[in-house]
Amino acid sequence: MAGMSPLLRRTSPGDRLVTLIRKPGCHLCDDAQAVVEKVCGDLGVPWEQKDITEDCDLHDRYWEQIPVVLVDGRQHTFWRVNEDRLRKALTF
Repeated sequence: MAGMSPLLRRTSPGDRLVTLIRKPGCHLCDDAQAVVEKVCGDLGVPWEQKDITEDCDLHDRYWEQIPVVLVDGRQHTFWRVNEDRLRKALTF
């Protein structure tokens, strides 16, 4: 094998970023946040949350899918977050 494709190289957990896009008073968002906190806490991956009601661009893109989870800026899932699937996405 000449060289690893950049897509296959393992990145360290600190290089990853999970973003939870949520809105206030949303039970699904609370559920999603619990999963994100657990998985990111276990793996040492930083995460952030954004309030969709404070960002017009996010609102236009994701309003009907809240909560939305992004991994490294790309949409990973919406509505329900699967713990195993998120863990896999962060440890490939």
